[in-house]
Amino acid sequence: MASPASFLFASLAVTLLLGGVVTAQDSGSQGPGNTVTDVWFGTTTPRGGLSKGIYHARFDTASGKLAEPTLAAEISSPGFLTLHPRLPILYSVGSWEGEPSVVAYRVDENDGSQLTPINAQPIGDGGAAHLSVDRSGRVLLTAQYGGGSTALFPLNEQGEIQPRAQLVKHRGGSGVVERRQNAPHAHWVGTSPDNRFVFVPDLGLDQVVIYRLDLGANPPQLHAHGAGQCPPGSGPRHMKFHPDGDFVYVLNELALSVTVFAYDAEAGRMQPIQTIETLSEAQKAGEAFNSASEIRVHPSGKFVYSANRGHDSITAFAVDSQSGRLELIEQEPIRGGWPRNFALDPSGRWLIAAGRDSHTAAVFAVDADSGHLTYQRQMAMVPSPICVLFEQP
Repeated sequence: MASPASFLFASLAVTLLLGGVVTAQDSGSQGPGNTVTDVWFGTTTPRGGLSKGIYHARFDTASGKLAEPTLAAEISSPGFLTLHPRLPILYSVGSWEGEPSVVAYRVDENDGSQLTPINAQPIGDGGAAHLSVDRSGRVLLTAQYGGGSTALFPLNEQGEIQPRAQLVKHRGGSGVVERRQNAPHAHWVGTSPDNRFVFVPDLGLDQVVIYRLDLGANPPQLHAHGAGQCPPGSGPRHMKFHPDGDFVYVLNELALSVTVFAYDAEAGRMQPIQTIETLSEAQKAGEAFNSASEIRVHPSGKFVYSANRGHDSITAFAVDSQSGRLELIEQEPIRGGWPRNFALDPSGRWLIAAGRDSHTAAVFAVDADSGHLTYQRQMAMVPSPICVLFEQP
């Protein structure tokens, strides 16, 4: 399937260079009774790129209308973003004063487009591919792809980032896929629903590395606990828990597949029960290069979605409520190029897919019964978006 990026890029680039942003329809004013939420976009800054930092837009969850994004904070390659669970603070990775860092911003409670820098801390092991805050809001965690490591930064009561307290280097590499798996490559980091364990999918190891999170230590610490094993050569990238906490869905970047794990919450162990392709072999053969990027679980727990770069699509799966296993629903084009990331709004009614190479953010409606996606002919322009973050209720 040919990517729309080739014919979108020229017009988008011209508009961005002129300092403008376009949408498929005029954003207008919000009508009475409509619920408007904030959405932020992390971006990348390739050589000669147009991105200036973190962008913000208003999203109407009643109509599915995405307003014009504007620059909220100037920073080089902010990449992934996350929010504090209790405080109006947004955290970003990026280059701060020329050094790979994690940065805290205060979000204006009346205007989410206003991000005020609070402080920053150097990572000390290259740039982070992903970051998250534990569910208590006491630590910030990062995963370093190039360094093959996981880092822990304490947060004070005001949400300020304290100096790095721990850096755990991953060891080895499965070696199955040449050049991609000769060393560890930590790609995502997050906590279990009960906040007792930390999970780090490592593309180079073909494992999800599991740590026990010790918040009682001073400073808090990670302790080696175990690992979930993915298929050889699969290259685990991102993962999400099912809302009931009994299943884990791991997206495999290299194999373009999802491995489903049964999760034992008490023991902190995960056991693989299914691996299913996001694209068929014929679909993968239709593009020069394909790789999987992001995975999301619908708030209802009924559906799982993943993104395919190259094929430039979102794959939708139905979840069996008893076994947690997946069944293919559809593959929906994102109407853009290179979907590095996408997100579901907290209500589960909408999905926004970010096209890094097409500089687009496209809106899709989610059918609550079938899980099917319908393009809403809403497309905002964001320079090189690689993260979509909704305000949490």
